[in-house]
Amino acid sequence: MFLWGTATASYQIEGAVDEDGREPSIWDTFSHEPGRIRDGHTGDVACDHYHRWPEDVALMAEAGLNAYRFSVAWPRVLPSGTVNPAGLGFYDRLVDALCEKGIVPVPTLFHWDLPQALEDEGGWLNRDTSRRFADYVAVVAERLSDRVKTWITLNEPFVHMVYGYGLGMHAPGRTLLLDALPVAHHQLLGHGLAVQALRASGAERVMISNNCTPVWPASDSPEDLAAAEAYDTLHNRLFNDPVLIGAYPDLTVYGRPEPDFVRTGDLETIAQPLDGLGINYYNPTRIARPGAEPDGLPFQFAAVTGYPTTAFGWPVVPDGLRELLESLRARYGTALPPIYITENGCSYDGIDDQERIAYLDGHIAAVRAARGVDVRGYFVWSLLDNFEWAEGYHQRFGLVHVDFETQKRTPKASYRWLKNLIAKQGPEIQSTET
Repeated sequence: MFLWGTATASYQIEGAVDEDGREPSIWDTFSHEPGRIRDGHTGDVACDHYHRWPEDVALMAEAGLNAYRFSVAWPRVLPSGTVNPAGLGFYDRLVDALCEKGIVPVPTLFHWDLPQALEDEGGWLNRDTSRRFADYVAVVAERLSDRVKTWITLNEPFVHMVYGYGLGMHAPGRTLLLDALPVAHHQLLGHGLAVQALRASGAERVMISNNCTPVWPASDSPEDLAAAEAYDTLHNRLFNDPVLIGAYPDLTVYGRPEPDFVRTGDLETIAQPLDGLGINYYNPTRIARPGAEPDGLPFQFAAVTGYPTTAFGWPVVPDGLRELLESLRARYGTALPPIYITENGCSYDGIDDQERIAYLDGHIAAVRAARGVDVRGYFVWSLLDNFEWAEGYHQRFGLVHVDFETQKRTPKASYRWLKNLIAKQGPEIQSTET
């Protein structure tokens, strides 16, 4: 069965940040620091999904979706390292409701809302956080594994490392640049330990969701080609190679020919067999040789021009998704498990969102056009307009419009379009070639 789903994240929609025993996450701390989030917005209330989840589940069922990717809030379930029955109870009720509607629950176990108490001990720079993550995963799996069969360990560890620890644009707001590389390893180690915990609970399908991008050199010059290869190593291979083939790519260009944060046995733990690879795709990235002002990076970004853009200013390149899928197949061959598009979407204003319809239509067509790639699911980001991280409530990615003053939900034109598409398409998606 092909999974037609939508995706959300706990801090972006739940609200209720201090209810029923939940303790602060790094995003609670970060969003309340002046100047961090556009217009001082926070996720304190967000979409109030914690209280309004029955309405949101009903919206998914009405659209004909057969899967829902949500994330579990670590600080709601295991505050201060102690199991919180009320926090687990929320996800228990949510999973029951999804199952009653015939919607496959697909929990993501870490979508960036690390407990602040763990960040105070070093966060993902601290190797011990990997073990603590696995302990938390075991708690969630013990409670939900009788109904949940498909799990995602981490969401976009690249983005969390670069924006959260490298550039300071996301929580926890550190600006370590290349000294953030241990964060990659500790997240991946946590992933491997989490896979072991999930297998012990009887999980049938386990995957990781990586944000991946086609990397386009700014020109055919050797310098630009080398820069593009360096960026591809950082963005794509750093998080796919260890998981799929049990080895890190050559990081010499980043001054780490032999990463000193890897211990004996780590790569075997990270490379646990997977049942799927989650791919989050938004746009290609164009890369040029380093600029005249040295910043320690062996590349610089160049604009992707000649395409329409979203309200976020991101280029709309549906064929980039086909290119990405085919490049993953070419790179990893038989080591590549079935792929699930775990995020794909766009920011546009308005309820009659014809631009979003065109975006989704083009990207679904790109999935169909990908040759020889086993794609088993497509999740639209996102069900609801929500708290869009550093942009606050200014970027609207939802199939459903949310009035953040009243919390009224209004399905957009794209919601109705997707409902009709799923009804016509049925439970499968056909590729042009296999």
